[in-house]
Amino acid sequence: MSGDKVSVECCKGINGLEKVVLREARGSSAEVYLYGGQVTSWKNDHGEELLFVSSKATFKPPKAIRGGIPICFPQFSSHGVLEQHGFARNRFWSIDTNPPPFPTSSSNKTFVDLLLKPSEEDAKIWPHSFEFRLRVALVPGGDLMLTSRIRNTDSKPFNFTFAYHTYFSVSDISEVRVEGLETLDYLDNLQNRARFTEQGDALTFESEVDKVYVSTPTKIAILDHEKKRTFVLRKDGLPDAVVWNPWDKKAKAMPDFGDDEYKHMLCVEAAAIEKPITLKPGEEWRGRQELSAVPSSYCSGQLDPQKALLLYHRLSFWQWILSVIIFWSQADSAEAELLSNN
Repeated sequence: MSGDKVSVECCKGINGLEKVVLREARGSSAEVYLYGGQVTSWKNDHGEELLFVSSKATFKPPKAIRGGIPICFPQFSSHGVLEQHGFARNRFWSIDTNPPPFPTSSSNKTFVDLLLKPSEEDAKIWPHSFEFRLRVALVPGGDLMLTSRIRNTDSKPFNFTFAYHTYFSVSDISEVRVEGLETLDYLDNLQNRARFTEQGDALTFESEVDKVYVSTPTKIAILDHEKKRTFVLRKDGLPDAVVWNPWDKKAKAMPDFGDDEYKHMLCVEAAAIEKPITLKPGEEWRGRQELSAVPSSYCSGQLDPQKALLLYHRLSFWQWILSVIIFWSQADSAEAELLSNN
């Protein structure tokens, strides 16, 4: 953890659970609970909350916290012998005061390093030895970065699936669209993981969705029309992306989720699911997710030029058309001038 007491603070959270509060110089902030190693808040420099946490979330172990960024490990969903989404999200993590060298291009000091090792009880249900190191960092400008490093400390290989189960806060799910997953294959969890190919220009939402997109790009954008805000998700080491919203019926069936809260959240999750990660003894895997929140215009689809996904390609086409028009108009003018001089 950073030694800067101004930017990193340990304190008590809901129900006395320990948490770490990160504050960046310009005003953005994040909160991380040691229970679950879970980010439960990420605010921009205006103090606006960017993550969704249910008003009915239970901050009482062993129940997982509904919202924020739960860590799904070593199993995603119920596709395996373990409990839903594995056990990392409902274990107590420790602060890693002396982590191994962490290569970084930034001198950023607003971060916390957490560590999870299996307990005796964990070893009974998942008989593998590992060290899971998680760094949560607020980078200058307010972006939120999570980097996971999982090392096999066992004498035999093991495999696992993984996801950052990020709950984004949105104004109205019917006014949201996701760009970057067009034309990709996905596994539909509502149809026994049947495989389909996504159609259309962008994802919009009219009913329950629970899909695992495979072989996805390193950038995905979530555009919120009403808030004129775009989330940009960047990821490394995580080839898949989950998109989930429970909609009305399932929302009413979940005791830790408000009946109408589905309207104000969307999960877009950087993940490794279709092909489990395999680690040999001594090997380490790394998976990183970086979240940005930038102004956007829903109608034009124009995102921040430094952080857009599709704008470059769209503009390039129209710039080419414009350049052709300008070229021919200039050519016509030159020809007319030449004729008048003659």
